[in-house]
Amino acid sequence: MIDFILNLAWYWWLVIIVVLVGIYDIFNKKHIILRNFPVVGHFRYWLESVGPELRQYIVANNREELPFNRIERGWIYASAKNENNYEGFGTDRDIYAHQYIFINNSMMPYKVEKDHISHTEPTFLPCAKVIGAAKKRRRPFRPASVINISAMSYGSLSAKAVDAMNNGAKQVHAYHNTGEGGLSPYHKRGADVVFHIGTGYFGVRDKDGNFSMDMLKKLVKDNPQVRAIELKLSQGAKPGKGGVLPGSKITKEISEIRNVPMGEDVLSPPTHSAFEGIQGLVDFVEEIAQETGLPTGIKAAIGKLEQWEELADIMKATGKGPDFITVDGGEGGTGAAPPSFADHVSLPWVYGFKDLYQVFQNREMTEELVFIASGKLGFPAKAAMAFSMGADVVNVAREAMISIGCIQACACIHP
Repeated sequence: MIDFILNLAWYWWLVIIVVLVGIYDIFNKKHIILRNFPVVGHFRYWLESVGPELRQYIVANNREELPFNRIERGWIYASAKNENNYEGFGTDRDIYAHQYIFINNSMMPYKVEKDHISHTEPTFLPCAKVIGAAKKRRRPFRPASVINISAMSYGSLSAKAVDAMNNGAKQVHAYHNTGEGGLSPYHKRGADVVFHIGTGYFGVRDKDGNFSMDMLKKLVKDNPQVRAIELKLSQGAKPGKGGVLPGSKITKEISEIRNVPMGEDVLSPPTHSAFEGIQGLVDFVEEIAQETGLPTGIKAAIGKLEQWEELADIMKATGKGPDFITVDGGEGGTGAAPPSFADHVSLPWVYGFKDLYQVFQNREMTEELVFIASGKLGFPAKAAMAFSMGADVVNVAREAMISIGCIQACACIHP
């Protein structure tokens, strides 16, 4: 029998393997496609797994993909490596398309004098406003760049990715938003940092998961690179929805950074437990700003305006409230979300920002606030559009990921 088995031709081994796989598929209770289509069903799953890559490089044309097409990704890659990012023979865009962006150029270009800082520091383009100055915070902050890195957590991104972004931010004087995953060692490579607080209060939570002001004060005291605090109410990818950090993804380092237990799923609820209502939000923002001395703002995706009008009225009457507002577009971002949220909940950035800005403009409050724009605005024309609409600062996330090697395979939500 042993000699017979050892002398089998290779194709019989192939037949045996196929038969065993087929038997396994027929009796499995997890995958209905494999039960209905034994063996060949595996090819379907394999093709599906490499589908994004096939569409990127073979099927889709240069301008067809979303959220970023091949031309856009190529421009980011080339720019990140200081290579030629020009294109010849004119644009291949439909310049008569709906919502196409035009920039009206001057008859004579602006002349930059030889002693202008742009000649020696071409990346130095600071924010025109000082965050926290209007409310006389103890440690106001003027971003040294109008283009900065948006909220992306360590744990969602790898250590090398966060490290690379922080080093890059340092080189161009940009700030680096931590995302709600807490302040990691990789956020401490020299760039200014905006500490982001979500509903899970990661990094500033007690053992029961409640917000701890003492922990936040200690974090700010021990890390002078933290220049502002951002309180997340919602985000473009999933406004009104929380999330779950699976216990299997919590390493010892992540456990220490986020102050969460090892091996247990951790819930980020849809709403904050540290305050309730609009007045509670204002009081909480003021408490953080007073205790830490740092400018404190809020981040949200925009939908209904009634509560924003209530917030503006309270701020107008009391002189209290957030120092900045980060407006996240419904285009989504790096955060994973159900398609029903990512595709349909909250306004795209252009509409959301316009509506929100008018709320404060009607009350003559826009000069007291710093408006931060976030939502696929990392390309020059879109950034120029955002500034022309009233934004003071632009945050980029996915563009930064692409610059360090992301290929937009959209597979990072999988364990």
